[in-house]
This record gives sequence, C-alpha cells and structure tokens, in this order.
Amino acid sequence: VQLVESGGDSVQPGGSLKLTCAASGFKITSYGMKWVRQAPGKELEWVSGLTASGTPVYHASVEGRFTISRDNAENTVFLQLNNLRPEDTAMYYCAKEKGPNFVHDARFDYRGPGTQVTVSC
Repeated sequence: VQLVESGGDSVQPGGSLKLTCAASGFKITSYGMKWVRQAPGKELEWVSGLTASGTPVYHASVEGRFTISRDNAENTVFLQLNNLRPEDTAMYYCAKEKGPNFVHDARFDYRGPGTQVTVSC
C-alpha cells in the first residue's frame, strides 16, 4: 500500500487548493478513504471521507467549502479546498480505511507522508 499526497501550498484567506492522493497497491473502490489533518500543537482530526461505494462525508468545519472526489481509473482521490481560512492551516494526509466504510474519526489503516496547507495573509 502506498499513498502519496500533493497539491499543498501557501494561500491567502479565501483562496483555493486541490489536493491529490495517488494510491497504489489496492483499489480505492474497495476501501473507505479519508483526508485527515494535523495543525501544529493540535491532534489529528478527520476532514472528509469517501465510502468504497463513493458516498462523501464531511466534518462540520469544512462542510460547504471542501469537496472530496475520486478518479477510479487513476486510483486517485482528490480534496478541493475552497474559501480557505487560517484555521485550515495544517498538514493534510490521505488515508485508507481498514474496510469499505468510512469511520468518523482520525484512525486509519495506512496514510501518506502528507502535504502542507498554509493559509495566511
């Protein structure tokens, strides 16, 4: 199993980014996938997820601003981040669930090395 994130950057408040997670060693259509993040000095928190069947789930703090999607042919998961706020600053990790469902917490089976998102003026 390998997960590799990309797309993180430094943006101003209100800006947008699209994070990409390239998965290999398994099929994303067989497992739940999630994005989790960790800000400096804070615990890991889940942000968004997809069940194996493709149902999206969002944390209340990002609902309406972030969109999760996937490209089954490319075995890739995306996270579109819009209307970014300073409190969204964190290292973002793509993670694989142990099974087909999404678990509403920050636990995971495997995760990637992460991509940094910084939101500041």
